[in-house]
Amino acid sequence: MRIFLAGIMQGSHVAALVHDQAYRGSLRDLVQAHWPTAEVYDPFTNHSTSIGYDMRRARQVFLDHVEMCRVFDLLVAYVPEASMGTAIEMWEAHRHSRVVVTITPLVHNWVVQLTSQAVYRDVDSFAHALAAGDIDRLLG
Repeated sequence: MRIFLAGIMQGSHVAALVHDQAYRGSLRDLVQAHWPTAEVYDPFTNHSTSIGYDMRRARQVFLDHVEMCRVFDLLVAYVPEASMGTAIEMWEAHRHSRVVVTITPLVHNWVVQLTSQAVYRDVDSFAHALAAGDIDRLLG
């Protein structure tokens, strides 16, 4: 199984800033513990300096990530606030019949509702659902 960890990076920052990415380690640990043999891809791991990429490099990385979202089995999206890149990744995964699970307080957001098979308000709720086998059932 292949899992893509989508989530907020720049969000609504006006300046060239990146949100705290500490959530990625927690999510990676949770999913890797649940599915020890899964390939878990975290876009930030190989692109932690992406905020400084030129447009050619940024475009290529973004398109590569979008392609991964189309073919990976599961996309776990962490969206504590609006994130345009994550929304596109969620949409592409959804369009290609991949399972999208979203962790967000934005439970009434249409993009979240329309693209996600399950929505959890926080990481603890996600962890509980994971342990209970809820996400395994979504994967069939």
